[in-house]
Amino acid sequence: MLKKPEVCILPVAGMSTRNLPATKVIHKGFLTLHGKPIIQYAVDACRAAGIKEIVFVYSDEAGKDLFSRYFSPNEALERHLKEQGKDELLKAVRDIVPEGMTFAFARQAEPKGNGHAILMAKELVGKRDFVVMWPDDVYINFHGEGVLQQLTDVYLETGGMVENIIEFTREEMVRYGALVGAVRAGRIVKAKGLVEKPALADVPSNYASMGPYILPNIIMDILPEVQRGTNGEINLTDAMELAAQRGVSLHGVLCDAVRFDCGTTRELEKSNMKLSIMQDPELRAWAREIVDHMVV
Repeated sequence: MLKKPEVCILPVAGMSTRNLPATKVIHKGFLTLHGKPIIQYAVDACRAAGIKEIVFVYSDEAGKDLFSRYFSPNEALERHLKEQGKDELLKAVRDIVPEGMTFAFARQAEPKGNGHAILMAKELVGKRDFVVMWPDDVYINFHGEGVLQQLTDVYLETGGMVENIIEFTREEMVRYGALVGAVRAGRIVKAKGLVEKPALADVPSNYASMGPYILPNIIMDILPEVQRGTNGEINLTDAMELAAQRGVSLHGVLCDAVRFDCGTTRELEKSNMKLSIMQDPELRAWAREIVDHMVV
């Protein structure tokens, strides 16, 4: 009988070069989106879905230390805020670490791709099915269940591989992994496999593999077989394609959520403006005033 996944892998081993110069001394997970570190959105999404264990895949000890310190209680800071009567800030600091959640770390010594990063967490995951999230893609549903819960609802019915997908134009699909043999029923798309970044003439569908993912444990056994892709890296989507070839079901879910891309400095700027305007009426009015008085 299937049960809700209880462990999530968060790959944070990259050098964050697309967010330089800010990331010269700090991991991009601690850059902020609407006043909150990007990594906090991933952890909060896990909390909302009932996931109690997170595995960070890191590449250097300095980065590991940042995540370890951030997701640990800070008694001195909490005491100071309490003494100053700063109750809202005290609550915000305490909410960083979800009650009952544990954090573990797996090291990726060499940058061999996102699939290789997932493999580094194999011992910590054990024999369990698991979740994978890319922390620099933030998904927010303002009126209902979060993306992880939406995926879990489908996973509990279908098993196999379940992932968040987005529909793009054919021209845009050359940037993403694309579902092959896709058949849609409502928000759920059943597929026969995946192809990573197809040439325009070979795009098999308009459904892009985006993540997060809920994956069966067999993926951990398949990843060592995966050959380096055209990008020279070991890709998770290639392991998913091998699994599909061996009969593991693959379902994409057109999740009800807004995507906030934080992967580059430019996209993070746009996401900050977008989310701030969506959530703060005062900022929305201010932005409208700025635009109305803008001189070009």
